[in-house]
Amino acid sequence: MGHDAFAHHALGSAALMIISALYARPAQSVTDLIASSSVSRATAYRTLQRLARHGLVQHHGETWTLTPHALHGIDQLPTTAETAAGIQAAQNWDEIAQQSGTAGTAARRKTLHADERAAYRQALERLAEHRSRAVVIVRDGRQVLVPGVRADEIPPAWRAPDGRVLDPATGQPAKGWRVATDGRLILIGPADQRTYDELAAAHAQALSEWESAA
Repeated sequence: MGHDAFAHHALGSAALMIISALYARPAQSVTDLIASSSVSRATAYRTLQRLARHGLVQHHGETWTLTPHALHGIDQLPTTAETAAGIQAAQNWDEIAQQSGTAGTAARRKTLHADERAAYRQALERLAEHRSRAVVIVRDGRQVLVPGVRADEIPPAWRAPDGRVLDPATGQPAKGWRVATDGRLILIGPADQRTYDELAAAHAQALSEWESAA
């Protein structure tokens, strides 16, 4: 499947399915191949004609079989009758890929995937550089992983019971700041049209509607 001869613009993946089906059970009709190769009728007809042009399959009446050289290097030249019927002389899979213009597709795809994986690893490394390192403590003989504090989270001592944020210097509520239920800071600025209580009520209503829809 990874060979360039079975790329999209060459023989295609359906050709490999039909070749495999005919190798497992020779002399199948189109109806048989639809079931054994799991391709549609239109795809089966189109793929069989493509394989026949390359001299890989042949039919006798309504049944199709692989040619003797289909899976063994395909190094036999077509007969005069086959040439007259428009059958190409494909010496090997590489030549089919060359004729179809798909040679090198697998190598380019492999290089692209390697580049994508490298870029993904670099992105993960950059994210890891900005994360606080976790702390491991031992409790009751077991190691417990304590995640580092996020930049948008505050210590419990800064939280007032009503959700306001306490100024650590004065111990008084800091104007405009509130603590969300997940422990993160919310800044209520003068441009906000709803109060914190209204935002909390809207969030609760949206969550209820989401759960009802689910």
